[in-house]
Amino acid sequence: MRLLVFFDLPVKKKSERRSATQFRNYLIKDGFYMMQFSVYSRICNTIESARMHEERVALHVPKAGSVRSMIVTEKQYGAMKILSGGIKPKEKKIKSQQISFF
Repeated sequence: MRLLVFFDLPVKKKSERRSATQFRNYLIKDGFYMMQFSVYSRICNTIESARMHEERVALHVPKAGSVRSMIVTEKQYGAMKILSGGIKPKEKKIKSQQISFF
């Protein structure tokens, strides 16, 4: 499973920039990686794990702006087409086969 988080946060005021930075830092700390600006992704072992992380993200959402999330399967994620640009080096390193189950 993949949990995708999309956001558009205001950054005109110093307090808004601070909130946006704190939110991005939280995503990175929680295991998300940046796919592109304002789009972050995280691999989750199960749907329950994805929902748990989605709830955690909801607790850290800034008051202003727009934040959305989507849970997709690996098959759906793998069917994504890149229309411009390429796969980032960090994306090449992260594969669903690397997930370990305990």
